[in-house]
This record gives sequence, C-alpha cells and structure tokens, in this order.
Amino acid sequence: MARQNIDDAASRDPMASAARRGLAREPGLLAPGRIRHRLARPVTLIGRLVLVALVASAAARAQAETPRSDSPPGVATAPVEPTPGAPAATVDPAGTLTLLRPANAGLALGGPGDGSLAERFLKRRSTHPNDGLWLRLVRGLFWCVLALLAIYTARHWLFTVNRLFRPTRAPYIDIDNADWPLVTVFVAAHDEEAVVAHCIEALLDVSYPPDRLRIVPVNDRSQDRTAEIIEDFRTRHPTRISPFHRVDGKPGKAAALKDAMAYAEGEIVIIFDADYIPGRGLIKQLVAPFFDPEIGAVMGRVIPLNADSNLLTRLLELERSGGYQVDQQARMNLSLVPQFGGTVGGIRRCAMDAAGGWHDDILAEDTDITYRLLLRGWKTVYQNRSECYEEVPEAWLTRIRQIKRWSKGHNQTLARRLRELLVAPLPWRTKFDGLLLLGVFVMPSVLVFGSFLALILYFTNSTLLANGAVALFAAAACGSVGNLAAFFEIVAAVKLDGNNRRLRLIPFNLLGFIVSCLSISRATWDLVINDWLFRKELKWDKTTRFRRGDQAATAVAGAAVGAGPRDVRER
Repeated sequence: MARQNIDDAASRDPMASAARRGLAREPGLLAPGRIRHRLARPVTLIGRLVLVALVASAAARAQAETPRSDSPPGVATAPVEPTPGAPAATVDPAGTLTLLRPANAGLALGGPGDGSLAERFLKRRSTHPNDGLWLRLVRGLFWCVLALLAIYTARHWLFTVNRLFRPTRAPYIDIDNADWPLVTVFVAAHDEEAVVAHCIEALLDVSYPPDRLRIVPVNDRSQDRTAEIIEDFRTRHPTRISPFHRVDGKPGKAAALKDAMAYAEGEIVIIFDADYIPGRGLIKQLVAPFFDPEIGAVMGRVIPLNADSNLLTRLLELERSGGYQVDQQARMNLSLVPQFGGTVGGIRRCAMDAAGGWHDDILAEDTDITYRLLLRGWKTVYQNRSECYEEVPEAWLTRIRQIKRWSKGHNQTLARRLRELLVAPLPWRTKFDGLLLLGVFVMPSVLVFGSFLALILYFTNSTLLANGAVALFAAAACGSVGNLAAFFEIVAAVKLDGNNRRLRLIPFNLLGFIVSCLSISRATWDLVINDWLFRKELKWDKTTRFRRGDQAATAVAGAAVGAGPRDVRER
C-alpha cells in the first residue's frame, strides 16, 4: 500500500476537483493576516453585544440600588441622626430621599463599611419580600442552566478556533493505490422511487475496482416502484447488483440493515441512504482508513444538493456546514469522539459484531453504534474531504418530523449509554466530549426551561437580574445551542468553504433556532411521556422526498467529475 502526495493523488483521482476545494479551505494554509480579517467582523459583533449586555447590567444595577421612600409626597420626615460608621438619610418636603454617607463608607465591592456594595446587596437579598425558599431554588436552577450553556459555548469556541488556526488532520486521504478489499455497499430504501435510481447509477460509476465491490439495494417494505427500479438495475448489471427485498418485519432502517447483514460479503460494509449521491472516488476514501486495524467506523461529509431551493434548504446547508466542516473535523483533529452518521460511512464487520450488531429498538442507530464502538475500544474516523450529496427537506413540517426523530433517537442513546460511558476506562477528555455529545439534543430543552426560569426571576423582581445574569443567559443561549450548531461555528464553516455570500443568511438562523428548540423540546416530552412512561410502540417517520429531474442530473454530473452540484452550475 503506497502513500502518495495529495496533489499527485488529486491529479489522478476523479475526485480531483473536490480534493482541490478541500485544500483551498485548509485553515493551516491560510495566512495569519487573512485569518484576522475573517475574524474581524464576528469578533467586533460579539464585542458590541458584550458591551450592550454590560451597559444593560449597569443600568439594572443602578436602578436596583436606588433607594425608595415609603412616605407620601409632601410629608416631611425628621432627619435621622447617623450612627458612627453608618449613613444617615433625610427626606425633603418634596419626598426626595437623600443618603448622607460617611467618608469612611466603602464604595468598592467587598470594601469596608456598612455602605459597601457587597453588604447592601446581601442585605437587599435577605430582606426581599419574595425571597423565599422556592425563589432560591429557581435561582440555583437558573445558574445550573447558565453553567451548562457556558460549557457548550466554550466547547464550540474551542472547535472553531481549532478549525481556523490548526491544520486538518486527515491521515488517510492520500491513499490512492492499494490492494483494495472486498466491500459491500448497502443502499437503504423505503418508498424511494424518486431517488434510488440516482444513487445506484452513481455507485456503478465509482472508481473502486468493480470485482471488489458488491452493491446491495435494501428494499425495505416499499409500496411504490422502488422494487421495480431496483430489479431493472439487477437485470442490466447482474454481476454487480444483488438486491435484498424485505417484505415484512419490524419497521426502521436499523431493522432492515440487521436482516440485510446476512447478504454482506467481505469485512467492510459501507452504507448510503437512497437519496445520497456519492462521488467517483468516495468509496476508496471511505475504505482507506480501514487499513488501520484500530479503525472500527468511518464517516464522510454530507453536502445538500438542493440548497438553492428555498430559505429552509439554505439554512440547512449552513447547519450541515457548521456540523461537519467545524464540529466533526475539530473532534477528529483533537482525537475526541467523531460521530458515525449511519450513512456516507463504513463499518468493520468484526467491530460491529463485537459491539452487538444492529439494534432495531432505537431510532438513532448511528449514534448508538458510535458509543458502542467507543466503549469497546474501536476508533471512528471522520473524513472531511470525502463528500457525498444529499437531499435536505424543503418543507418545514418535514424538517420538524426529521429533527424530532433525531432528537428522540439521540436521547434514547443518552439514557442507554450514559452510565456505561461514565464508568468506562477512557481518557478523561474523550469521556467528557462523549458526555457533551450525548447531551446536544438535551440542551434545547434545557434552554427552554431556562427561559421560563428567567421569566419567573423577572416577574418576581429578583436581584439576580441586576447582575446581568439574564443578559449572559441570552448570549450563551445563542452561542451554545444555535440551530443545533453554534452560530459562530456556522460563520467559521462558511468562511472556510469560501461561500461568503451565505453569511447574509446568518440572521435568519434565529428562525431555525426557535423551530429546532421547540420541536426538540416537544420530542423530548413525547419520549418521556409516551415512550418511557406509557411504553408506546416505536414509530419511524418517513422523510418526504422533493427531488426534481434537473437536481438529479446536476448532482449525478457533479459526482461524475468529483465536484459539487453548485460547482457544476457555476461552470
């Protein structure tokens, strides 16, 4: 197995265009001046937001510290004689209260004297009429929410800085010539007549040796023309395509793949959903890491092919960009926990068997596999330049159903693997990142809960508001959760991809952010009440397809030359 220079490999590989685009956005190749210029606007905006929060906090503090008189206007009050070391107060005939502070009274927080800010703050807290046990409990919960948001904010900042200033770790991307192993490619299809033909056509055109590649379309109880389309391909390519038609059984992708594993040949299994279109060199790039015997799974990058359809698809492209270009690759760079996505990825069969095979009682089988492999000592690799093109939802209701399914499946994995992860003999930073990754679909619900706590504190006139905690909560909420990928991660990813015009859509991510938070919170409630409490049967929601003929032709043409759909349109 020979390793070639990346440029030499790109010149021979049909994915040359994609490889060159990957090199062009390598953060390690950017000049420091250009990086500073790219960071100037986001940093300036963040600085302004922090300044506004500080000003609001100071104003709230000043208002909270303004003493009020209980005497009605026009009623004179005799001056109060000051005791040694304590301030005196008088009320003039107009009802204005005047504090006479001795010269030795402290001004700084924690300074000496009864008039220090610390002592007045503590006195005000202890004498607040609404400051009961329940309000102290609300404050404590609110600070816990703030702490979680701060942790996720720091995590996203770490990932963003890593991608901007550190080179990409891609140890297997330059493997071009090798003794390639026998590989089975599963194409998961359930009522996919609109898209399955495009995926199979692209797989038949890949650069992987045909005698080492077995294509197995998995027709899972389809009620449309999916089976007919697959059989037509088998008639034309009988030696390369071996379909598996599943007519009954438990619903869901994991259940279908569990039954289809009996038809797998070779040690490496690669999985695609039927709406994905792989590039010509993608199979080689996904198989290459398996020459390392420690690798149990490999994940490639997903790029929407219908990003220009409407506002929703453009927002989803930004989300995908932040999630893969920054989040996944940073975890790969830092040797943390890259996530196996269940599609555009491969898995070693012996690793899968050691992890217990496919579990058909969970919605997010990909996340579950990621942690089962991690807990058994197998590594997952993310390949940022191994690009595949997918169709994202074009309707908000379809998007909501999709993200609710993801949320329920991810939180199912959290409930199952949390204890195992805590007691596993793993490095502390791997364990900590694994915990944070498990909690990403809990944080939107935590954010909604924190918003209700903030409202309670506001309407009870809590002194917590005078310290700017709610302003900090708002800033941390946008920065740590965002649209399931932090806003500054999205900005960094868009800049690294060179799609600067997409930055104009960043404000619209607030819409997707709100929809995602509410949808995930509803899915979490359904999981707790319906699935765990009432033990209802697992339900799999099919994602509606919107693909048009021109999108398919553009995507297939882009895959054939190793370029994305947008690149083909711009030529």
